[in-house]
Amino acid sequence: MAAPRQLVVEADGGSRGNPGPAGYGAVVIDPDTAQVLAEAAEFIGVASNNVAEYRGLIAGLTAVRDLFPDTDVRVLVRMDSKLVVEQMSGRWKIKHPDMKPLAARAAEILPASSVTYEWIPRAENKHADRLANEAMDAGRRGGQWEPSSSTAGLDTPRAAPEPEPSGPPGDAAAGAAKVRAAMAAARPAPARAPESPQAARAGQAPDVPQAAQAPQVGWGSAPDLGSPATFVLLRHGETVLTPEKRFSGSGGGDPELSAIGRDQAARAADAFAARGTVQEIVSSPLRRCRETAAAVADRLGLEVRIEEGLRETDFGAWEGLTFAEVRERFGSDLSAWLASPEAAPTGGGESFTEVAERVAATRDRLIAAYAGRTVLLVTHVTPIKTLVRLALGAPPESLFRMELSPASLSVVAYYADGNPSLRLLNDTSHLG
Repeated sequence: MAAPRQLVVEADGGSRGNPGPAGYGAVVIDPDTAQVLAEAAEFIGVASNNVAEYRGLIAGLTAVRDLFPDTDVRVLVRMDSKLVVEQMSGRWKIKHPDMKPLAARAAEILPASSVTYEWIPRAENKHADRLANEAMDAGRRGGQWEPSSSTAGLDTPRAAPEPEPSGPPGDAAAGAAKVRAAMAAARPAPARAPESPQAARAGQAPDVPQAAQAPQVGWGSAPDLGSPATFVLLRHGETVLTPEKRFSGSGGGDPELSAIGRDQAARAADAFAARGTVQEIVSSPLRRCRETAAAVADRLGLEVRIEEGLRETDFGAWEGLTFAEVRERFGSDLSAWLASPEAAPTGGGESFTEVAERVAATRDRLIAAYAGRTVLLVTHVTPIKTLVRLALGAPPESLFRMELSPASLSVVAYYADGNPSLRLLNDTSHLG
């Protein structure tokens, strides 16, 4: 009996706005030769990042089925979406109603025993990422992606007889060797616990060379996008819980600013008065934000609008506890929370996925309401980090890799084509 045909699928999806104009890309690779056997990409209209990523997976698996309809195959799917990889591997539950039919559709394309999944960093998924961006660029022009327009694989060897420029000698062979090693490790596909983001990043991945020139995306890709909606993100000043690094969300007490926090709010107000750029102020309903916002509003002569969607995460039973106390009392729940954006704190708190959906919906409402204006949003750590993460298209685990000091400033601008631009992060120069 012939050995199964070994294949690699790399897939990605993106959304410029999340939700916003979205597209996906997928590529099928022969790991023995590093040849590109098929590419797929499509602009899918307005959708979220997760929907686009699932659509990329479906396209990649469908391409394998179409290429080898009567062949026994073993497919290693490599994606930078931790959500898709963990859900399709059966380690994370699928709760979102939009994801369930997509996951079911992907699972039906090939036998489950013939497909394994591996998470890779975004930097190692450049081919599929570039295809997804080409699809979104085509959609912005009012068309669809065409294979003849692809630049994603110019440096990656393709199946004969298409002669393509290759990278430096040895690149293709090295990439193929790494993919073969990854596939060999994946073949048994034993059940295992979810990997931490750190562990996932430690895995080997193929060196698929980058294209000579990526299509330009983001705020600089169009000649005249007009004035963006600019969100100046101000974290509230310090409370008595802040120095002790206790969980302080929207599900526990509602602490006021401490004396230090009031001084920080006053210094922020002085800075905004000197700059004179803020035109509107919107605040979380929690007291520490309302007090911070009021200090700025009094200096600028502006009204404060309260926006429920800017409140901090509900940390459930962890409210008021330190990280060490939560680990001691709720160790398994904390580990699950750190490993999955869909895991909620003990006692009915909010998951990061739920917070992201709430914050994204709030962002979209505010962009529509304040197009072309500069708005001060006075809010909390998680909403600010989430807005930054969504603007960068970064994975959920990036929330643990950002530092936000009390009364710090961050800035994100949102342009008319749906592309955001991060301009500032955690600036505390006004507090010195």
